[in-house]
Order: sequence, then structure tokens, then C-alpha cells
Amino acid sequence: MQLTLTKLPWYAQVGAFVVLALVGCGVFYYYYEMPVRADMTSREQQLTALKGDITKGLTTAKKLPEFRSQVSDLEGRLANLKAILPEAKDAADLLNRMQTVAAQSNMTIKGFKPAPTVTKQLHAEWPITLELEGTYHNLATFFDRVGKFTRIVNINGLDVKGKDKPEPNSTITATCVATTFVLLDKPSAPGGRGAAPGGRGAAPPAGRGA
Repeated sequence: MQLTLTKLPWYAQVGAFVVLALVGCGVFYYYYEMPVRADMTSREQQLTALKGDITKGLTTAKKLPEFRSQVSDLEGRLANLKAILPEAKDAADLLNRMQTVAAQSNMTIKGFKPAPTVTKQLHAEWPITLELEGTYHNLATFFDRVGKFTRIVNINGLDVKGKDKPEPNSTITATCVATTFVLLDKPSAPGGRGAAPGGRGAAPPAGRGA
């Protein structure tokens, strides 16, 4: 049996055309318009995100000179800190400085004995036992000059004795512990200590040195 619309009443034909039109619109909407709308929504979200990133980038770019200034300031502070707390201990350099200051103070260094370091969280303490010979006045001058080192050096454990046979420029002998400090490349774990048995402790860094 062949079905044709021409045999239907006019109102049935109109209704059939309306139904077919609605079905066509539904198919078009479901298979074409909905995916396009979803794609447009996704693209709009991406565009919004990109605009946000651009805004953040522009804000950061405006602050870049400030960041560079802060980095330069921090690098300058780090350089100053490295002068006070060197990154590596150098016994030869410190001994040369001590000998120079001792000579300027008319003191003689009879002994220079570095001890094991004591590791703290950000730095290591490096005690050195000094044996000195000279006069009370020259010893005070020596300590004053050491206190003006750029590198921090703390003096403790001072023991002064008069000589049995004093000489004009040598009336006393003295021993003390000169503690300097070394900046660690990597902070150690809290509470970590690297002192070997027999190493002498040292006071925490005081504000000595320029």
C-alpha cells in the first residue's frame, strides 16, 4: 500500500508538514546546533581563562622592575653575609690574618690548633685554640684588632699566665679559643651537630666584626 500526502485532507497535510518540520528542526538542533553551542561554550571558557592569564602576566610584568630590585638587594645582602660567614673554612687564610694582627700587636702565636666544627642549622662553628705570648697590653690590642675583622671571630676560654722569666716584650702566655663561623651551602636538619669527640663548644655568633 502506497501512502501519499496528496490523498489526505488539507488539514492533515498541513499537520504532517508541521510534524516533519519539527522533526527536522529537532534533528538539526540535536546533531548540529548542540555540538556547535557546546564548542562555543568551551571556547568562551578558554578565552576567559586566557584573558585571566594575560591579565596576570601584565600585572607581573609591571612588577618585574620591583622584583629585579628585590633580587639585587638580596644578592647584595648575601654577598655581605658571605663576607661575615664564608661558605668554606680556610685555615691558611685565617692563620695568615691572625699572624698579621699578632705582629701588628707585638704578639707571637705559638700555637694554632683548629678543632672539629660544630654544625648548626644554617652555619657551622669552627673553634681554633690559640697559644699566644706577649704582654697584657699587647694581648688587649690583639683582641681589639681581631674584633674588627670582617669575618666574625668570637674569643672565649681565655687563660692568661705570667711567665716565670719575663722579658721586656714577653711577660705572659695566654691560651684561648677563637671561634669563627662558616655558612652552610645546605641547611642541616634541626638539632644536627657535627662535633667530633673532644671538640670544644663555642658561643653563638655575637655582633663582633664590622
